[in-house]
Amino acid sequence: MHKPVTAEIISIGDELLYGQILDTNSKWLSEEMDKIGVRVKRKTTIGDDPEAMTQAFEAASKEVDIVLMTGGLGPTKDDLTKHVLADFFNASVKLFPQALEDLRVFFENRGKVLTPTNQNQANLPSNCTYIPNAVGTAPGMWFEENGVAWMSMPGVPHEMKYLMENTVIPKIKEKFKLPVIYHKLIKTIGIGESWLSDKISTWEEQLPSHIRLAYLPSLGEVKLRLTAFGESLATLAAEVNEQVIQLEPLIAEYIYGYDTDTIASSLGHELVQRKKSLAIAESCTGGYLTHVITSIPGSSNYYNGSIIPYHNDFKEELLDVNPQTLITNGAVSEETVIEMSKQVRLKFKATYGLATSGIAGPGGGTEEKPVGLVWIACHDGENCRTRKLQLTKDRLINIQLTSTASLNLLRETILQNTK
Repeated sequence: MHKPVTAEIISIGDELLYGQILDTNSKWLSEEMDKIGVRVKRKTTIGDDPEAMTQAFEAASKEVDIVLMTGGLGPTKDDLTKHVLADFFNASVKLFPQALEDLRVFFENRGKVLTPTNQNQANLPSNCTYIPNAVGTAPGMWFEENGVAWMSMPGVPHEMKYLMENTVIPKIKEKFKLPVIYHKLIKTIGIGESWLSDKISTWEEQLPSHIRLAYLPSLGEVKLRLTAFGESLATLAAEVNEQVIQLEPLIAEYIYGYDTDTIASSLGHELVQRKKSLAIAESCTGGYLTHVITSIPGSSNYYNGSIIPYHNDFKEELLDVNPQTLITNGAVSEETVIEMSKQVRLKFKATYGLATSGIAGPGGGTEEKPVGLVWIACHDGENCRTRKLQLTKDRLINIQLTSTASLNLLRETILQNTK
């Protein structure tokens, strides 16, 4: 196998450090590099600081084959990238006539005057290859120094993407012999990262050296990513598929899907295939669970409706929850969510009824029922599965975790009914 080609992404701009702008560029660049077999080794975010920029450039020049830079190419005095690059490469800044002509045409086509400030954008480091930017005024700059390819691009996302797609990616493919990278995601739910690791440790240890495993935990889920490196996509896909076949029996009860599947889309597929339907009664999640379900195209084929009885009075009036149940056990109790799931299933004539009730926080908790206490239930007409959750003190996280846990409870109920 040939030597891997590596890259660093350097995002430049004070606004990124201040949190005023979300850096979506580096995410997109990482995805595009992965597609062509380039491994992104590091991402660096720096402000409009010449010293910090120079330090970042020096570090990158020693460690990677490709440096992709965004930002700092505007016409104003705070845009310093091209001047710092010129100093870094011991080059001068000079006028590029073609860049000036392209700027003139760009402004003329839009009925605007090319100002002296904008003309300065045609002044570039003398050692760069000028890369025209047909969708903006900041030109791209390509450098090749000591075997490293450098590309400086504007931070405006659509301009950066234009330069990458039309010039940079083709130049990288031409300059470097690129390997093939193949990814496979195995989506799991209902098990924590460390427990999952224990279950598959023997399988993980026998993975070939060119296939790597990564654990990607998120709220209520853990994704397993298998990444294979080689020269034939078909061969890598077959090898990874064989590893997945060996993995599946070890954690089958936790796997809900692969690659682009979500827990909601996977459940939607199962409900459609089995010609079953769903209704939801949610209190502490306040409609978020319904939002997750209905975000899937075609959800009307299996989703019947929801009731969000946030106040206890409406649990009684809209869902016919027994008042005595609420008096004796409270809204946040196993008994209450059982009745909620049963009644919403009946009212919407659904196969399954899901219910949530809890203390999302940050206030409202007691010693007996602290913030983060949640009960969920799934009723199938004969049996009701329930689960008690003790979550966090963060309201939004609790809402998300409750929704994920509820979908997993539905998944478990469906699986139980198919045995």
